[in-house]
Amino acid sequence: MSPRPIPLFKVFLPPREALAGPLLDTLYGGQITEGPKAAEFEHRFGAAIGNANVLGFYCGTAALHVALLLAGVQPGDEVVSTAMTAEPTNMAIAQAGARVAWADVDPVNGNLSAEGIAAAITPATKAIMVVHYGGIPAALDAIHAVAARHGLPVIEDCAHALGARYGGKPLGSHSPFVMFSFQAIKHMTTVDGGALAVSDPALLPKGRRLRWFGIDRALPRLEAEVAEVGWKYHMNDVTAQIGLVQLDHIEPVIARHRDNGRWFDRELAGIPGIEPARWDAKAEPSYWFYTLFADDRDGLMRRLNERGIAASLIHRRNDEHPLFAAARHALPGLDAFHARVLHIPCGWWVDDEDRERIAATIREGW
Repeated sequence: MSPRPIPLFKVFLPPREALAGPLLDTLYGGQITEGPKAAEFEHRFGAAIGNANVLGFYCGTAALHVALLLAGVQPGDEVVSTAMTAEPTNMAIAQAGARVAWADVDPVNGNLSAEGIAAAITPATKAIMVVHYGGIPAALDAIHAVAARHGLPVIEDCAHALGARYGGKPLGSHSPFVMFSFQAIKHMTTVDGGALAVSDPALLPKGRRLRWFGIDRALPRLEAEVAEVGWKYHMNDVTAQIGLVQLDHIEPVIARHRDNGRWFDRELAGIPGIEPARWDAKAEPSYWFYTLFADDRDGLMRRLNERGIAASLIHRRNDEHPLFAAARHALPGLDAFHARVLHIPCGWWVDDEDRERIAATIREGW
């Protein structure tokens, strides 16, 4: 009998008895679009990340798009970003009418390096987009130093990194703009959804207008005047209610990601032909997936998959897409990273027996 498969990703939902009642109350309570539950979720999520200035969205990409607009990015501007991410990170830049300027990554973890960012900045640069790849926080101190020298805002894409910390603080208040995703397979899901945390509370009213057709919903509908283009990006009360119940259960979920990741850090160290990712001393990852490097990456990936253990590169380099062809240039750090990187499961569904099986398979060789 084959051992049970171990997936790279698995949706976490709270127990049926915890979710069903509140969700049904919301569904039949007469308010299912943006309302009190969405506002409550913003408040409670803000408390969880240590930043009260939170806006809810129907997806993380929408939150990134609004972050770019609030940062002053306009059509024709450049935004420094990474090609090592899911496509929505850079699609948001295109949606804002801006151009991507690729910066190189640190080959030991796939995050943008401060040196790579500095080399990518031009007079047209208006913002820096930083992804915390795989739940590993980027070197924010060094990145903020570069941003400050050039007077540029930093936008953090924390889609992989809920629960990660930098300098002892949860990600969410280190930069002017910080996006979180609640898409189905993230650490925490609201089925789909996102949030944007901002450092300046004065930006919240504009953010609310941009996410709802340019209309100030605090005013009576017939008194509101539209002076800017807006979108239908708001979070609704149904997904917010799911998020509220998730917040009651998410701490042990993230703790298991973290515990499994730290276990792999110890158990996989020293195995010939592989090495775990490394990061800034101030970073505390939340390990959305586990990142390692292998001399024969494809051979290891085949062996793991043959044994029912999902292993993958997960993301295609965004600089390979025709949409971003004009931005292509040499990225030696990314080349080195991409040639050896492999991701394996380390989420809440990976129990002690599973992680022993994964490590044993790697130790056997390939």
